[in-house]
Amino acid sequence: MIGTRVSRALEISPWRFVALAAASAALYCGTVRAETVVVDDQVSVRNSDINCPGRGMTMKTVEAKFGAPQERHPAVGAPPISRWDYPTFSVFFEHEYVIHSVVNAGA
Repeated sequence: MIGTRVSRALEISPWRFVALAAASAALYCGTVRAETVVVDDQVSVRNSDINCPGRGMTMKTVEAKFGAPQERHPAVGAPPISRWDYPTFSVFFEHEYVIHSVVNAGA
């Protein structure tokens, strides 16, 4: 009876296996960088090799890694959203955390 309980506990249902595989793949893949391009009202996405701050980084970490921004825009709204502009990308913050990085059109 104990052996039966152990074997049942070690069994993985197909759905659990799929969920486990998907979670593992998501962790393994890391981040993908892409940029959205609009030409003549046609939107497309292409890969970008420009190194940008990742979601969740703090302002302090961004400045330490990428240097001082060219321009700091003041926070607006609630929650406060601010923007820092660099030569090749812009970074959007909610409070002090990165919520999005956007590659500039000319980069």
